[in-house]
Amino acid sequence: MSIEAITSQVKEAVANAPSLGKCLKLQLDTGVVHVDLTGDTGIVTNEDKEADCTIITTEETLIGMKTGAVNPMMAVMSGKIKVKGDMGLAMKLQGLIS
Repeated sequence: MSIEAITSQVKEAVANAPSLGKCLKLQLDTGVVHVDLTGDTGIVTNEDKEADCTIITTEETLIGMKTGAVNPMMAVMSGKIKVKGDMGLAMKLQGLIS
């Protein structure tokens, strides 16, 4: 799965997301997906900008979460996923990345 495909899927998920007044960054080994939920509509780009919460993982782990082969909580506990910043935001937006 390419970073473009991941960005496209996140854009679809963000279309229905509420405005939370915060930004989230998904930092993968293949690129970055930045989600800005500060306005009325979410904006998804591949720009490496500051965010309230940064989720760091590999594309392989992300795909595993999407297919159900990887449990997100276990991935965090085992270090396959690292969260910097607002952990509450990461929990609220788990649906965007899994």
